[in-house]
Parts: sequence; C-alpha cells; structure tokens
Amino acid sequence: MSFKVLQPGLLSLLQDLGRFGQHDIGLTTGGPLDREAFLWANRILHNPPNTCSIEVSFGGLQLQAQIDSYFCVTGASLEVTVNGINKALWTSHKVKAGDEIKLDYSSHGCRSYLSVAGGFQITPSFGSQATVVREKIGGLNGAKLKAQDSLACNEIVQLRRQALAMKDWPLYGPQGPEENTPNRVLRLLPGYQHHHFDAATRVRFFHSQYRVTDRSDRMGMRLEGPDVSCPSQQMLSEGICLGAVQVPADGQPIVLLNDRQTIGGYPKIGAIMARDLAQLVQLRPGDTVTFEAVDLYQAQTINTLAQLKFEATQLLYLKD
Repeated sequence: MSFKVLQPGLLSLLQDLGRFGQHDIGLTTGGPLDREAFLWANRILHNPPNTCSIEVSFGGLQLQAQIDSYFCVTGASLEVTVNGINKALWTSHKVKAGDEIKLDYSSHGCRSYLSVAGGFQITPSFGSQATVVREKIGGLNGAKLKAQDSLACNEIVQLRRQALAMKDWPLYGPQGPEENTPNRVLRLLPGYQHHHFDAATRVRFFHSQYRVTDRSDRMGMRLEGPDVSCPSQQMLSEGICLGAVQVPADGQPIVLLNDRQTIGGYPKIGAIMARDLAQLVQLRPGDTVTFEAVDLYQAQTINTLAQLKFEATQLLYLKD
C-alpha cells in the first residue's frame, strides 16, 4: 500500500520535523525549510505534527495513489491537479487507488509540502525520517525521490476534510500593487560575536538591503549586498544554530539553514528567529531581505503569540 512516484520534480525530499540530539556525532538537523507550511499540511489532515511528508522545491512532483487516502498541499503558490482536475491548496482532498496527483511549477514561493493522511511510513534513521542528502541519511536510502519510488502509507477510507481559510494563508509573493520584488524583514538576535564587527559595519548591516543569490540551497541562503566583513576572522570552530548569519572573508552574509554543517569558525553577527526562516526560504534569487535587531524577550514574545495564533486558528470543515 503506497503512493508511487511518477515524476520527482526538481528536488523532492521526505521530511519530518528533523533529527535532534545528534550533533555530537556530526549529524545535522534536516527537516522542513518552511516549518509553518509543513505543520499546517499535517494539521489539515489530522496528523501529528511530526508526520513524515514530502518537501517539494519549485514543483514538478507527480504521484499515483495505489490506495484510497487523503492528501494536502501547502506552501508555494502552484497548481495542483488530480486526474487533470484542479484542486485547492491548503485543503485536504480524497484520492482513490489509480488517481494521479500532479504539482505544477510554483509562481510564488519555492517550497511546497505534500502530506497524506497518516503520513508516509519510512524507517527512521538516527531517530528521524528527515532526508539529508549530503549525509545520505533519512528518507529512502538518504536520497532525493526518483521516478518509480514507492512511498508506503496506510489506507485511510474516511476522514473529515478540512481547509485553511485563504485569509490565513502566508503571503509568499509581492505584497503591494507597486511592489514587483518582495522584500522580507528578518528579525535577528545579535550573538555574542556581534561586537567583533565594528560600529559602522553593524549600522550598515541593519540599514542595507541584501539580495538572495542563486547559490543558495538547504545548507544556507547566500546573500549579496554591502560588505560587512569582520576584522576578526581567526576563531575557533563551534556549534552552529539554525538561522545563524555567518560572514566569511568576502563580507557577504550566509544564513545557515536545516542542512548546515554542525560546526564552523566564521564570525556570526547573530541568528535569525527560526520563525522568520519560513519567509526567507520561500524567496527566489533576486528577492531581497533586510534585518531588524530584536532582543531575547521580544523573540520569546513573538514566538509565544505566533504559537497561540496557530493553535487558535480555526479550520473550515468541508463536505466530501
């Protein structure tokens, strides 16, 4: 009982929330780049938060259901069809054995999440199903999905369908009629190496726009803009947190993501709030970001309010 991969798209990976507690043996976290969209996909299907789903980068995934089940697609704006019939995003849909699900390529945003009722039944590796291709662990043999792969899952014949109201969808594209290129303000907690950067450099960093480059991947988003080099480049390697903004010798920031290395020695001006990374990873090359400093109290307040909003948001119940 499974879903069969007909076309894998550009990059489709099986992910749960990530692999934690393994940095001491050199294994990174993995997990969904857009945690918010991932969690919504599973909540819409009544799944537990850590249920294994597919992260689809830019689209192109095609699956064939070989059982009766339900699925949901969240994240980037793209067209979803079942047997050629359009289906709504952020909504659970019923499929029967033999039905074909197709994700077109995204018009806004980069990452989409396809979840099925009950999740994909993948054997955990080091306590997680999250795929990290560089380390060849998780998912199916530590690799991205390929044509003819079989994704085991349980048959679900009856499930109350739900949808997230459009007013509650995250915005991934331009947010105003005169805005052709989306800019995202990323909230950053200055780190203990913050003062290794001189005062003029810190001011430049927080008052400049940086462009997302095409050299970004699941390890990190490489940005391009005003030079923010740090005079102190000789540092001991240390553990690196999600969202750390490291600045190598060329002065161009790199925001480290889920598949980052576990240790590194470049100076770090701070770390972006994990919640804001969902917006960053949906940006395309050429899109821009700016940074805003927040303190720990502000970050905790923002996280608490966002979590309360997620829990309080009511889903719409649908008829079959």
